[in-house]
Amino acid sequence: MKSGCGACVVLLSKYNPVLDQVDDFTVSSCLTLLCSINGCSITTTEGLGNTKDGFHPIHERFSGFHASQCGFCTPGMCMSLFSALVNAEKTPRPTPPSGFSKLEVSEAERAIAGNLCRCTGYRPIADVCKSFAADIDMEDLGFNSFWRKGDSKEVKINSLPFYNHSNEICTFPEFLKNEARSALLLDSRRYSWYSPVSIEELQRLLGSVEDGNGSRVKVVVGNTGMSYYKELESFDKYIDLRCIPELSMIRRDDTGMIIGATVTISKAIEALREGNIVWKKISDHMEKVASGFVRNSASLGGNLVMAQRNHFPSDIATLLLAVGSLVNLMNGLKSEEITMEEFLRRPELDLKSILVSVKIPDWDWIMSISAGTKMKLLFETYRAAPRPLGNALPYLNAALMAKISRCASSSGMVVSDCRFAFGAYGTKHAIRATKVEEFLTGKVLSVDVLTEAVKLLRSIMVPDDDTSYPAYRSSLAAGFLFEFFSHLVEGNAESPNGYVNGYSTLMSPARHLDHGKVSTLLTSGKQEVESNKQYHPVGEPIAKSGAVIQASGEAVYVDDIPSPTNCLHGAFIFSTKPLARVKGIKLKPKSVADGVNAVISFKDIPGENLGIKTGFGPEPLFADDFTRCTGQYIALVVADTQKHADMAADLAVVDYDMENLEPAILSLEEAVRQSSFFEVPSSLQPKQVGDFSKGMAKADHKILSAKIKLGSQYYFYMETQTALAVPDEDNCIVVYSSIQAPEYAQSTISRCLGIPEHNVRVITRRVGGGFGGKAMKAIPVATACALAAYNLRRPVRMYMNRKTDMKTTGGRHPMEVTYSVGFKEDGKITALHLDILINAGIGVDISPIIPLFMVGAIKKYDWGSFSFDIKVCRTNHSSKSAMRGPGEVQGTFISEAVIEHVASVLYMDVDSVRSKNLHTFNSLDFFYKGAAGELKEYTLPSIWNKLAASSSFKERTDMIKQFNMCNKWRKRGISRVPIVHEVLLRSNPGKVSILGDGSVAVEVGGIELGQGLWTKVKQMTAFSLSAIKCDGMGDFLEKIRIIQADTLSLIQGGLTAGSTTSECSCEAVRICCNILVERLTRIKENLQEQMGSVEWGILILEATRQAVNLSASSYYVPDSSSMQYLNYGAAVSEVEVNLLTGQTTILQSDIIYDCGQSLNPAVDLGQIEGAFVQGIGFFMLEEYLSNSNGLVIPEGTWTYKIPTIDTIPRQFNVEIMNSGHHKKRLLSSKASGEPPLLLAVSVHCAARAAIKEARKQLLRWKGLNESDSTFQLEVPATMPIVKKLCGLENVEIYLQSLLS
Repeated sequence: MKSGCGACVVLLSKYNPVLDQVDDFTVSSCLTLLCSINGCSITTTEGLGNTKDGFHPIHERFSGFHASQCGFCTPGMCMSLFSALVNAEKTPRPTPPSGFSKLEVSEAERAIAGNLCRCTGYRPIADVCKSFAADIDMEDLGFNSFWRKGDSKEVKINSLPFYNHSNEICTFPEFLKNEARSALLLDSRRYSWYSPVSIEELQRLLGSVEDGNGSRVKVVVGNTGMSYYKELESFDKYIDLRCIPELSMIRRDDTGMIIGATVTISKAIEALREGNIVWKKISDHMEKVASGFVRNSASLGGNLVMAQRNHFPSDIATLLLAVGSLVNLMNGLKSEEITMEEFLRRPELDLKSILVSVKIPDWDWIMSISAGTKMKLLFETYRAAPRPLGNALPYLNAALMAKISRCASSSGMVVSDCRFAFGAYGTKHAIRATKVEEFLTGKVLSVDVLTEAVKLLRSIMVPDDDTSYPAYRSSLAAGFLFEFFSHLVEGNAESPNGYVNGYSTLMSPARHLDHGKVSTLLTSGKQEVESNKQYHPVGEPIAKSGAVIQASGEAVYVDDIPSPTNCLHGAFIFSTKPLARVKGIKLKPKSVADGVNAVISFKDIPGENLGIKTGFGPEPLFADDFTRCTGQYIALVVADTQKHADMAADLAVVDYDMENLEPAILSLEEAVRQSSFFEVPSSLQPKQVGDFSKGMAKADHKILSAKIKLGSQYYFYMETQTALAVPDEDNCIVVYSSIQAPEYAQSTISRCLGIPEHNVRVITRRVGGGFGGKAMKAIPVATACALAAYNLRRPVRMYMNRKTDMKTTGGRHPMEVTYSVGFKEDGKITALHLDILINAGIGVDISPIIPLFMVGAIKKYDWGSFSFDIKVCRTNHSSKSAMRGPGEVQGTFISEAVIEHVASVLYMDVDSVRSKNLHTFNSLDFFYKGAAGELKEYTLPSIWNKLAASSSFKERTDMIKQFNMCNKWRKRGISRVPIVHEVLLRSNPGKVSILGDGSVAVEVGGIELGQGLWTKVKQMTAFSLSAIKCDGMGDFLEKIRIIQADTLSLIQGGLTAGSTTSECSCEAVRICCNILVERLTRIKENLQEQMGSVEWGILILEATRQAVNLSASSYYVPDSSSMQYLNYGAAVSEVEVNLLTGQTTILQSDIIYDCGQSLNPAVDLGQIEGAFVQGIGFFMLEEYLSNSNGLVIPEGTWTYKIPTIDTIPRQFNVEIMNSGHHKKRLLSSKASGEPPLLLAVSVHCAARAAIKEARKQLLRWKGLNESDSTFQLEVPATMPIVKKLCGLENVEIYLQSLLS
């Protein structure tokens, strides 16, 4: 993912022989060039501890706090935390209490700020980090397997795996120090790696390049630029600048600080933090650039050169521009010092121009010599970005500086000088707003002066064409300027709490934090769970199976399997046209030289051109003579390395011909015009409820033909699509695949290769995140590898790069909805009709089932009568597939949008409208025929009321009203929403084998995706076999191992999806165990008569001697009367919206979810929290946009933002209700994987409530009636969307209201 996710983070330790000290810092393995770590030491998570040598407390705590699910991100998380621990020990802080480190809670949380996780929701990971902090309140740590509720502080501390801060791992061995002292450089000729030690030597090297033979040269420091500017070709030479003293020094004098160009951003931050207030503010802002493990490698100079040469949207350039920094450049023998402004405006630097250093002025010194004591300096930096802590490019950054003094003739403040810099808003580089500076200089600040300054700034801030959200970026600039001066023009309005009309002033603690103390991200949350001993160990919160080896890096994923001899690597060439003839494919000549072995297309398929086969129809593996959508696979490049395959595929030129072709269908409207639809089988068509026309006749009010649009969402599993295919004897093939449906892949590969299914073996051990994206979409990856391996008779593997994955895998279904609704005066809805157009893309995939899922989620309210017309549209977009909560997440949003609209029309409180339309049991049974169960199973009303009390919903609603009255520039909203989620049980196989030593091997059809399936199956196996009641079965879980899925060992495995695979797998295993118990009972009774008590091991030995079959297989088929059931839950979320930036902060979320009688509360809690946070991504953050051809625009972590630790609820409270009424369920359990995702709509609804207050205020400022409060809040509700609804010109309107 090129530095964006943190999964490959390791600790790099570098010895400085002059200072005799070791620097320890994290780096991204994917960006770090091997030659750049010559003489360094690398520590990976395996180096911290492992199965053989014992695990590190970090590993054990990740397991015990239930902080690892799929586990793919966990090694990187562990190393980020370990680095924070190592560096905290180097501080002069007091010795921490026994078992803790010198780390502080705020540092512990931020240790993983750059690491991404798609599974857990971050809360338990934050708890792991905080558990090491010396200042932690043990009550703040969440649910874990170390202690029980009510244990004392001492018990809790003693229960944690012990951490000895004074006996930590040696990160740099002594023998390496001797080598480092000898300063051995690499052999340049052997490695093509040059490390000049002087500027003169560097100039000679660069001169030889200019005069050379056209070899490709790269000048590097940290190599982090390649994460943004992808390398499409290899380089012949690398020149490393880090050994040149002039470029690596930091020097400070009275006039300022000089920082060498190769100094890392992290080192620059450390140096600036020790300086004056201006430098400290710069350092604070720079901590939001990229992530810690990137800043540790990235150089200050590299960032500035990218800004100058490549127009990179740099924060650092903006900061340094504002404070009047100087740049030292050298070209040949010529050295010059120029302003940052001139540096940015110059033509792009050529390779011979060297950025030597940057000088940042000392403004304390400048003020002391140039101004009287009455002159004050104001300085502030600003940044609007999707993530508060960084690791996201800003929509706009700014740094504003002004010298002010009190006016002699009035009470106002005079601006004597100012410097305003703005960047990253869609121009080539950061700029000074010189016209605004000139206008303000010499003027007394007032409302009218600030109004004119804002207008002038608006006229300057004009983004280039094709910049996204141009009006929003311009609005941000106005907001930042207003915020900077607001406390000076509204001084009389300043309130006692340090706020000016509700917005924190520059002088208030809210903006000027004590630089020695950083606030924490999260507050203490509560996790209320009940363990159940009735079916021991089922029902107990045991740690997830395999979590500790996931943390230690020993868990094997497909890409961890060593490459067999002569292994080749594949990469897809995909279409960039929605509909075209494919006339040919040409590779660049250099690609062929760089190890390309073959290009495989549909012409090379020995069997059928088949990539996906579902019950609804097939999809081709490769485009034939026509490509029918963007992102369609055209061919597979096979090369000697993954890098060469990726480069060749990127550089391939596809010859398209679109002459005499009909236009592609790229909109739902066009699909309707051309009647381009997929058929929905009658068995899957949802049923209408009641009579819509009669319902409308009862209504007092009607809303007709209101519209909603919903976009897509990308899976963003941490492990991208991957497979390894190995030819075997006798025309067979073995495929290792990260897939949710191995059996489907086996069938598809068989037909594609034209061989029997028994010749195809698909093996899946674990999947590094799936969410539906590894179901159908993993099949063509496995099939393509198998095809290449079969044709070339060599192993072929593929680890798909993130760009290709994002552009080809489809994601969630976009849709357009038109609704008409009738309702009574009291808010009771009597009729709802929906017209829904679903964009399925070009292939059928599983799309025909989406209407059924959608309707199931929409029916959560009693609509009186409910009718709909749903069309599944076939378009020339990439085919969409199932994604966690497919159709259901959109359905629940549609429900809430209707409820919100009704409340708005009636001027009613939206919560009362929700309550009014909750189902009674009779209406529930009417809407969900056959799935409602018995009355006592309908727990939603009790959940609804209990949540209102536990979350203090009514009290907080009143407090929010008061807050919104007192605050102009921040508004809060709160929302409570219910869910009713229908799930379906499916058939599932199982096999349990008891081995000679009494250990147990278990196989199930379900795949371990991180959802804890293996854990629940282990618990069920232990419980079911314990019915034999032998002695020595106390720790029976340790005797059980779940075996990887193998399509030739256990058949009919089906599909792991729909939230119920864990319970179906458990049921299959329970049947097997019952068979075995029955076989063993007679033997045990005979032994008991002979010897009294019977040990498990003795029983198995005797059974073996008597030739009893100790292996049992089953195929669980759910009973038709109980194969569907309903899940219930509710959530309350409170948010705060910043009206100047549109940023939404989730202050608190409270969830109550009914798990029936949970099979494992720890696993279910993780599923609830993780699903909810993934839902936050869909509703608030993740933009999965396409261009005019339908080609997906985002290519990776730079342009697609999933939630991070700084965007989750600050307080996250979850209660698992163990209702236990569900006798037809497996031990009364219920599903937890997908339903909680739907509850994240509460965040969106809360944001809507806050925006509603902002819009009312805006109307008041305009002097208009506040009654018009109807609006649609798009999904996702990103910062630009929220700001637009709050008013892109709200600053100007407010200032104008003051003037009038």
